[in-house]
Order: sequence, then C-alpha cells, then structure tokens
Amino acid sequence: MNKPIGVIDSGVGGLTVAHEIMRQLPNEKLIYVGDTKRCPYGSRPRKEVISYTLEMVNFLLQKDIKMIVIACNTATAFTLKILQQKLLIPVIGVIQSGARAAINVTNTNHIAVIGTEGTIKSSAYQNALTNINQRIHVTPLACPLFVPMVEKGIFTGNQATSIVTDCLNPLKGQRDLDTLILGCTHYPLIEKTIQHVMGQHVQLVSSSEETARETSVILDVYQMMNKVTQNQSHEFYTTGNLNIFKQISHTLFNEEIDNLKTVTIEKVALS
Repeated sequence: MNKPIGVIDSGVGGLTVAHEIMRQLPNEKLIYVGDTKRCPYGSRPRKEVISYTLEMVNFLLQKDIKMIVIACNTATAFTLKILQQKLLIPVIGVIQSGARAAINVTNTNHIAVIGTEGTIKSSAYQNALTNINQRIHVTPLACPLFVPMVEKGIFTGNQATSIVTDCLNPLKGQRDLDTLILGCTHYPLIEKTIQHVMGQHVQLVSSSEETARETSVILDVYQMMNKVTQNQSHEFYTTGNLNIFKQISHTLFNEEIDNLKTVTIEKVALS
C-alpha cells in the first residue's frame, strides 16, 4: 500500500524516530509534523496536549496516511488510547516500545526513567514496565530543562553538561541502577552528554529502534507494506522556526532536508 506513514511530535525530537523508521523501512514514505511553535508539551495541561495532538492528526489525515506514529512520549501518554479508539488506521506510540527495550537489557531489574513532567506524572512508563515484569523497580525523574535545551540546538559542551548534571543528580548513586530510559524523543540528541554524566555502567535505552520495528510489524500484519522499491520523497512540516528545525534536522540526518515547510495547523474543539 503506497500511502504515507504519519509521524507527529511536539518538536524536533521525533525526528530520531522518523530517522530510524526511514532506515528500517526505506520503501515507506513519511510525513512528519513537529509542533515546535508550542513545544514543549511536557509542562502543559493534559487537555491542551490532547487538543494539540488532535490538531496534528487532523492535518495528517488530510494527507491520506495509512498509519500514525506518535513520536512524543507526553502525547503518547495522554492520547494513544483516545486516537486508537477514534481512528480506523493503526496508531502506535513510543512508551511501550521503550519499556520492552529496557526490560530486555537490564540485569538488575532497576530501571530509571527520565522524561517531561507530563510523561512522568502520567506514570505511563512505570505502568508499562511493571505490567511486563512486576519485579522491576522503577525510579522516575522529570527533566523539564532538557527539551528547551535541545530545541535551542544545545547538545554538547559545558552548558549542556552543567544542565544535565544538575538534572540527573538524584539518580547518581542509586543502588543497582543499570538501565536508563530516555523517556522523551528529544533526549537521544543529548545522549552522549547523558551517558557521560551517568557513566558507562548505565545502559541508555531509546525507543526509536523498537518503535520502528513495531511499525514494521503493524504494517506487515495489516498487509500495508509498500512493496515497491523506490526513493521516497518524505515531507517534513514544522509549526515554528524553520531555520532552527533545519539546523537540528541536518545534525541528525547529516544532510539537508529538501521538502521542509512551515505549516499553520487548524484548531479543533475537544468533544
């Protein structure tokens, strides 16, 4: 089925998921929407996050997409079940994928989760982890400064190290902690800094690869794979500053994104 996959995020972080889907599924076309104008979502009220997410979804539905990937942990926590009930196409998020990946690598069953305030307060990761394995000990930590830092293009250097060190200080010295879930798709962009602060004995887990694999499985199960081998022309949209989006996407993809546009998304009323 030669229809595109829709990917949504609160900003640029979801590009880490989009990049992995493009790598694993080269025949599939992606349409990405990053709501950089209203980013971050993590500190916003639940109702607001739901409204913003539905607006992005409505925009993508007009593009005749065959599947939606919510590449935002906060939006996944608040809207995944709503969208799965509302839509006739498959919808997946990033939380369940991240939880499975973390359980696969931990040896001590002590896993920490860092994320936005909204994601951590929702207990979505904590529930996902303990639903899979009740012996898992979960230490959650909100890191509200990380997303604004990434959206400004600050990934490494003294400023990044200082902010990350201060935020992650509560996790230092945690007994038997061997796995850390990057519970926000922005965080892989500062993965090197996080790894440096936490130390090599802590395994960092990003949901990007697992989410791409789940996307592949869903497409296969529903017989929606694009069987035609071709170079796809992906579409990228941002609601905010185009120059910042270009800068960060170039850092991630190591090349210029040609089909990148600014878009104004229509508001929707919650029913």
